[in-house]
Amino acid sequence: MADDALTPDPNVEGTPASTSQWDAADYARIGGFVPALGQAALELLDPQPGEHILDVGCGDGTLTLKIKEMGADVVGIDNSLSMIGAARAKGLDARLMDAAQLKFGEAFDAVFSNATLHWVLDKERAARAIWFALKPGGRFAGEMGGDGNLARLREALDDELVARGFGPPTYAANWYPSVEDFTAVYEQAGFKDIDARLIERPTPLEHGVAAWVITFRAGWLDRAGVPHEERQSIADAVAERVGSDMADYVRLRFIMRKPK
Repeated sequence: MADDALTPDPNVEGTPASTSQWDAADYARIGGFVPALGQAALELLDPQPGEHILDVGCGDGTLTLKIKEMGADVVGIDNSLSMIGAARAKGLDARLMDAAQLKFGEAFDAVFSNATLHWVLDKERAARAIWFALKPGGRFAGEMGGDGNLARLREALDDELVARGFGPPTYAANWYPSVEDFTAVYEQAGFKDIDARLIERPTPLEHGVAAWVITFRAGWLDRAGVPHEERQSIADAVAERVGSDMADYVRLRFIMRKPK
């Protein structure tokens, strides 16, 4: 791995197209449940030996490695320098790249994405980029946050920010679409045979709500102007408001094809 060949992380404060920032070690400790729960989406992809597969938003490469171990030739992309470093440390072909700006000289048999597309606000451009990355007849499968995802947690955080005099950011942090909205975006990009469905998946947070806030809403706290020394007390207060370590996750799982 040659980190000096990489460009700076584009996921920076004040950039509406990217709404969180990641530290690979912290994510592995607090957010390990995310790839662990991505197995169903991976089964939907059904990687075959010898296939050329793109993993959009590979993170630290946990699921990318599983695709490789199933015999596929896989390339992972992510826009976090820290995550790319962690994925490369696993021996993966991982490249610093934004999901809305895919640039490849080759085309892929399939594209996979887990827990990423809800962070990509330029959704139409991302859908088209994925379409162009696929071979004719190729499939795109994965999972993301869907309509109603984390509504209780997000409301508790914003209520706590307001109570302490911080204004939550004015633009959306995530795209949590309905099945209809998601399908419309990907149909417009050219995909066919779209099967998308919402799945309620209450998820226990092993390290608690406060740790979730610190890790998964770092970018949100940045944009709200919350000093680092105040974040733990805010996270603790959010946990008290929620009153449970169960996160109200709603996932949108999908598979579709590019016409031949």
